[in-house]
Amino acid sequence: MSAERRVRIMTYDDIAAVAAIEKNLFPQPWSATIFSVQLQREDGIYLVCDIAGEIVGYLIADIFVDVWHIMNIAVDELHRRKNIASELLESYFSITEQEPHRGHTLEVRVSNEAAVDLYRSFGFISSGVRPNYYSDNSEDALIMWRDWEGDSA
Repeated sequence: MSAERRVRIMTYDDIAAVAAIEKNLFPQPWSATIFSVQLQREDGIYLVCDIAGEIVGYLIADIFVDVWHIMNIAVDELHRRKNIASELLESYFSITEQEPHRGHTLEVRVSNEAAVDLYRSFGFISSGVRPNYYSDNSEDALIMWRDWEGDSA
């Protein structure tokens, strides 16, 4: 029997674990301070996935005017390919789709084919490129977009 896995709202107690995952995965990681500042914002969405109390993934999103922007999503390397990112995205959409907005956007490295495929499976489409977006290696970012699926006014 597998340990209990759940997606829930991130708390300040989760920041050290989230920052540790971030540090292990990204060449220019967000600091614990940046995560703490994000949590102070009242209009964002901050989710973690935990397995028996261990944080294994997270998602950070903010709304800018009327568009949700997924700013950061990551899953610990030992827990990849277990649908954790999908569960985080499903929880995110269950929250955001309750209120009207124009849609969702994100940037992803053009070389990150697994992430691009994941986002496409959730209805995101490529809508442009940000040249030299990533400062660690000047890699381009693919801009992806998904329309709001709610009722129109």
